Amino acid sequence: MNEKGTKRLRMTASSLDGRDFSNMDLENADFSFSSLKDINFDGANLRNAKLRFAALDRTTFRNSDLRNADLSFSSLTDVDLTGARVEGANFSFTSQEKSFNWRDLNLIGIIQNQGWIGTVVAVILGATVLYGINAISYFTAEIYFTNEPVRIKLYQYLVSQNVIAGVFTILLTQGITIWLDVFITRTILRHVILSVIVLIMNNLLAIAVYFLFGVTLVDNYRNLYPNEAAQNAPWYWYMWGPIIVANIFYFLSREGKQISRKISDQEFQLLNLEKLKTRAELDALQARINPHFLYNSLNSIASLVHEDPDKAEEMTLLLSKLFRYTTGRKTNDYFDTIENELEMVATYLQVEKVRFGERLRFTVEVTDPALKELHVPKFILQPIVENAIKHGVAKLAEQGAIVVRIYEEDEWLHLCVHDNGPPFSETMGAGYGMRSIQDKLKLLYGDAARLELHNEPRKSVNISIQKSAIIQNQHQGHDPIPAENDPHR
Repeated sequence: MNEKGTKRLRMTASSLDGRDFSNMDLENADFSFSSLKDINFDGANLRNAKLRFAALDRTTFRNSDLRNADLSFSSLTDVDLTGARVEGANFSFTSQEKSFNWRDLNLIGIIQNQGWIGTVVAVILGATVLYGINAISYFTAEIYFTNEPVRIKLYQYLVSQNVIAGVFTILLTQGITIWLDVFITRTILRHVILSVIVLIMNNLLAIAVYFLFGVTLVDNYRNLYPNEAAQNAPWYWYMWGPIIVANIFYFLSREGKQISRKISDQEFQLLNLEKLKTRAELDALQARINPHFLYNSLNSIASLVHEDPDKAEEMTLLLSKLFRYTTGRKTNDYFDTIENELEMVATYLQVEKVRFGERLRFTVEVTDPALKELHVPKFILQPIVENAIKHGVAKLAEQGAIVVRIYEEDEWLHLCVHDNGPPFSETMGAGYGMRSIQDKLKLLYGDAARLELHNEPRKSVNISIQKSAIIQNQHQGHDPIPAENDPHR
């Protein structure tokens, strides 16, 4: 009996493979020493249950309640604990590795596998490498320390022959790798064909080297040491080395290419994601600027409707022209010529001049007509001019003046807006218009652009962009990739 007065389920040392216990109330149940392979415990209540010394291979516990359950000394190969509550559960001395699948045989899998397959592979590789290193050390010591000239020459010949065979095997494997990957689809068949080719070619190489350099050396050694057992080894005994080396090299080469391909694909995807993110952010900035300007302009028209209908009409026509300009171009292009930007700014200032009359005077200066052909971000000047009206001219009782000046200095393009209004306050840069421009510049140019506010020697907002960055953007078709993430830089 348990604390609730219900009978406690006891299935100790039972064989329950493949049963379905999903969503059952098995609190305090005892499955100790049982075979529970392929069992479905999805959503089951197994609080305080005992599953000690149980075989739980491929068992699923999705969304089950295993709080305070005892799973000590159990096999948990391929167990699914997704969504399970395991607070206080005892997993002492459990085996939780994934089962080995030949389809998953790869370099990373061998390195990371914590089960018996990984251990066996590691032991074999370690023993083989250590055996090879000790063999090299042995023959080197024989050559260095022996006083028998015939033995020295034979060992030197054998070492040279193995070095030549090793180099030949690697070059041969590299040479046929592309052919194998293109024409043979099954991996095991590739290794079989590679082994056959290496066996044949290495035999031909060994025969050629033997008749060119080894006949006399081997005959002298056999005459001097006729009873050494190694002389009786069959020819194919020495072919296992090149075959094993070729297959390991081919295997590691393919795995390395796959890893490199995955890394390259991930980098490409990251670049595309960054590119899409930038485009989305620019779209958001673009969308927020237009309603903001429309709101201010309609307020200006509303203030003139009763006071001066003619001016309200003129302002409405200018606003219509302005929005034909802003909506009549491709929305997926974030750049335009300085000439077009200045035309839009001039139209905007004419809209405001209808409201302010003689209180507003403005001029546009471009020091070099060639600068008008450079491409800059859309709507880069309008928010600055708008701020000059709102925080400058609108606060003056006398005539206000706005000067838009474009010039080049030390390979930097400068877009300046001057006004004679009150000096900038310390928080002036926190407004939406300034923030939107800073965001655009950062997204499109990185550190190759900046925005500065000055009160001395004259009040101005200055956008500076490296001319090389502008030209680079134009050559790349205005693809909005951030400068710091541009792979061509």
